[in-house]
Amino acid sequence: MGEHRIVRVREVMKQHFDLVDGMDTVAQALEQMRHVETKSLVVRKRHDDDEFGLVSISDIARKVLAKDRSLDRVNIYEIMSKPLVSVQPEMDIRYCARLFTRFDLSRAPVVEQAEVIGIVSLTDLVIKGMMPRR
Repeated sequence: MGEHRIVRVREVMKQHFDLVDGMDTVAQALEQMRHVETKSLVVRKRHDDDEFGLVSISDIARKVLAKDRSLDRVNIYEIMSKPLVSVQPEMDIRYCARLFTRFDLSRAPVVEQAEVIGIVSLTDLVIKGMMPRR
């Protein structure tokens, strides 16, 4: 049997993501987005005892656009998910995929030493994690 190389979340995560404030309006948050490929925004903690939040493009589509709500009147905190299931950067991607399946997740922040260092999605796990290494 051949040895199986462990692929870590750190190797497949997106390192570029956007941080927004929960009090920002959806319009402000969308204006601040620089890394549109992430399809989600990490919501900053308000204080040390707070937790990170996450708002996805699909949250904005379902909770704002589809309901004909004004981008200027809806705050991020109204539509975000919080608290989040996060993953460690050294986690084996197979366990990360199992976690996502168990909790029906499509993406999660990667947290190291209480700071978000990236975002990982099911797409990242499959496409980047399963590709043969050269």
